[in-house]
Amino acid sequence: MLTKVYGSAVFGVEATTITVEVNVDKGIGYHLVGLPDNAIRESNYRIAASLQNNGYKIPGKKLIINMSPADLRKEGSAYDLTLAMGILIATEQIEEKPSLKDYIIMGELSLDGQLQPIRGALPIAIKAKEEGFKGFILPNQNAKEAAIVEGIEVYGVENIKEVIDFFDQGKDLEQIIVDIDTEFNFHLENPEFDFADVKGQESIKRCMEIAAAGGHNIILIGPPGSGKTMLAKRLPSILPPMTLGEALETTKIHSVAGRTMKKGGVMASRPFRSPHHTISDVALVGGGAYPQPGEISLSHNGVLFLDELPEFKRGVLEVMRQPLEDREVTISRAKFTVTYPSSFMLVASMNPSPSGYFNDPDAPMTSSPAEMQRYLSKVSGPLLDRIDIHIEVTPVPFEKLSEDRKGESSILIRERVTKARTFQSHRFKKHENIHYNAQMGVKQIRSYCRLEETSLQLLKSAMERLNLSARAYDRILKVARTIADLEASEVIKNEHISEAIQYRSLDRDGWLG
Repeated sequence: MLTKVYGSAVFGVEATTITVEVNVDKGIGYHLVGLPDNAIRESNYRIAASLQNNGYKIPGKKLIINMSPADLRKEGSAYDLTLAMGILIATEQIEEKPSLKDYIIMGELSLDGQLQPIRGALPIAIKAKEEGFKGFILPNQNAKEAAIVEGIEVYGVENIKEVIDFFDQGKDLEQIIVDIDTEFNFHLENPEFDFADVKGQESIKRCMEIAAAGGHNIILIGPPGSGKTMLAKRLPSILPPMTLGEALETTKIHSVAGRTMKKGGVMASRPFRSPHHTISDVALVGGGAYPQPGEISLSHNGVLFLDELPEFKRGVLEVMRQPLEDREVTISRAKFTVTYPSSFMLVASMNPSPSGYFNDPDAPMTSSPAEMQRYLSKVSGPLLDRIDIHIEVTPVPFEKLSEDRKGESSILIRERVTKARTFQSHRFKKHENIHYNAQMGVKQIRSYCRLEETSLQLLKSAMERLNLSARAYDRILKVARTIADLEASEVIKNEHISEAIQYRSLDRDGWLG
């Protein structure tokens, strides 16, 4: 008897439906074909034990199992349940009351028949809906995540016996339903980190607000203990709320990486990733023998924070240059190519010198200008060229630290940021891949960042006096455009240009004193 069961394989962030064909013939043997990896080849031991412990068995017949398309490599243990159900129905141990062709079935089996979570539940559910499947049966730990997709019935199960009873006896499974709006609102009103907790640093908070409003990359330069990490962790709380489309896209990436198993459901808050400086280039951008998303893709639609930037290996930082421009990373292998989105805000921090103190006569230890220059040169010019805002962070005085008064909350700052982003969305509605100011190219800068004569002279004077580099010109215009948007001004005024010029510390000649 020939039986067909349907599963799914994930490549990049997209799923491909896999047809598992089980044929029973005369003889003895278990033959699994269709490019399975070692984890799938070992599945017969898990399946045999789980069936035996639930009153069933793999009969002593010749079983030929093909995973189609046969030229596509299949990975992981998520096909255990798919294979087990195919074997049970092909060997006529159970009946097929609901039709197998209406369901995608996925799950890893324990020896007692319990189901373990799988990766990529969300992209699999999206693909199943597109291809017209009625339902998706999977482990209960992943059900909430898959149930985000409307138009397909999602059933979370704990044990293979529940699935057997569903097909053999027609027993109902509990459908999982998720209220996306409730989850979204909870995360919006309860940010984990709030700017109200930050004492002082009003100018830096203003700078972070500008960065959030325009989606600008930012680098914070200051001595130890000045609050760089504290400020960076609170940046996601003032970014505009994710749209449903952004939330689904972000959840898909984390689902593929297996990082949504415990939380489940949709990712309503923007991701914040902070990798250690010993990270490898593959871990940062993604890859491996069987490619997985890296940190830059896991921070898609959110923030990637690189603390102590010069401590990262230079080669690791250089591989970020292309994803920062293209907002996606393509990983090529001999037989296939996968593309992961990587549209993130880069927030970096660094000390101005190896000792951490910059031109401070009262510092416990200082560094010479030559040591400082050598330290700063670890970060390449092309990478700094992709960072719009450079800001110096000074330590908070005791008077500010001891104040009882709380600062402005993230919710209030986010309201202003969201209004500014709304202006930008309207401005760029004719441009398909541009949504906020940081994404502007040269053509858009010339169109939307025109200056009046007085503002142009101010910028020219500042560039000559401070000896700002040519690359600073476009960055200043982008940041000035964002400052104007925060004030709902169509015109870029002198004060907007003046403020934007302040945010190019590393371009100033003689910054090292």
